[in-house]
Amino acid sequence: MKLGISSYSLYQAMRSGILSILDAIDWVADLGAEHIEIVPLDFNFNDNPELVGAIKERAAKVGIDLSNYAIGANFITESAEAYKAEIERVKREVDHAHALGVKLMRHDVASRQDTSIIRFQEDLPRIADACRQIADYAAEYGITTSLENHGYYVQASDRVQAVVHAANRPNYKTTLDVGNFICVDENPVMAVKNNISYASMVHIKDFYIRPEHINPGEGWFRSAGGQYLRGAIAGQGDLDLYELLRIVKHSGYDGYLSIEYEGMEDCRLGTRIAYDNVRRIWNEV
Repeated sequence: MKLGISSYSLYQAMRSGILSILDAIDWVADLGAEHIEIVPLDFNFNDNPELVGAIKERAAKVGIDLSNYAIGANFITESAEAYKAEIERVKREVDHAHALGVKLMRHDVASRQDTSIIRFQEDLPRIADACRQIADYAAEYGITTSLENHGYYVQASDRVQAVVHAANRPNYKTTLDVGNFICVDENPVMAVKNNISYASMVHIKDFYIRPEHINPGEGWFRSAGGQYLRGAIAGQGDLDLYELLRIVKHSGYDGYLSIEYEGMEDCRLGTRIAYDNVRRIWNEV
């Protein structure tokens, strides 16, 4: 197991100009982490192709892995032409992952206002076909692609499994976020048990949870069923992180663990405490 940080955790500082992505790599290495996951939210490689080499060089210099490359995508489009264009766009992002030297890449798959199971079943064949095409393209580079359990539409463990099975490729798996299942009101412990065997990457996240009849005010969002949620420092929220990490550890998973912090505290403070907590808990479970 290698514990590290998603650059998404430091987005608050990067968006405000306090850190660049290269600074973030230095910061993660100084923390003692073993890898950084690259999430291009405040930059893109199409506009800054030279950044690929700079990121790769900086990570090598400070001695940490580039673990995963994570991007957005949506194969629910208004036309067949747009569908094909989105697949081709994601393939170009696979090229960026290859240039970075990573062997793992997460891309989103679908988003809709109507998140019903009926709509999902209708959409599943074209979602799976897009994922299959991209996985086949990524296989030429030895890259495993994946979908993450987020975005409400494809977030529950059974829907994630449905896409993975329908895509039916050995290099297509799931980036398993241990916390995100709560956003669709699924028990995270049961969901992680269901999907850990499909994981190519594991994200560690925590949430505060309040019932739907108690509005905590600013900074909270609602689950699919109406619960109030707010990002927490891992190990300080309401999720049973001890049991979640125990399941991951004893499943035999031996890949990357990536801290994803999205709380209201300063992102550097929150990420550092989360990292320390997860390292300690992992050693205890």
